[in-house]
Amino acid sequence: MTKKIIKTAKRKKIALIAHDNKKTDLLEWAKFNRGLLAEHKLYGTGTTGGILANELKLNVHRFKSGPLGGDQQVGAKISEGEIDFLIFFWDPLEPLPHDPDIKALLRIAVVYNIPVACNRSSADFIISSPLMSEEYERLLIDYEDRINRAEELKKLGLDF
Repeated sequence: MTKKIIKTAKRKKIALIAHDNKKTDLLEWAKFNRGLLAEHKLYGTGTTGGILANELKLNVHRFKSGPLGGDQQVGAKISEGEIDFLIFFWDPLEPLPHDPDIKALLRIAVVYNIPVACNRSSADFIISSPLMSEEYERLLIDYEDRINRAEELKKLGLDF
């Protein structure tokens, strides 16, 4: 499969999201890592973005609340290359009406091969990585090439 390299700048673009039962955890984590977060461009959904901006006194670009489309907005920014890293403290024990949106967001993060932290431990490991403060070349499957090849096979009657 053909791959392409996506260059990530030293200053990362980080999306911060937390479900209601995880907002306190994310805020505590963000306060502890405020100095590191201040070196990057921050994004947040709804209430979480507002809490972080107020408590950390940092600029946080805010999307809509997750259930109102914020998760999808973040996913769109990932697909456009405008978000490099997703910190999403989600609650695995709470049934959520927008669960399909959450799964779609996590799926798009994997498709675009960006780092994802779903809990404090993974967020600690990722943000403390030396790669956070330098340029990084991430590999991405060239899906356009894959789609073009599938269309060529279809034209030849080899549609699987």
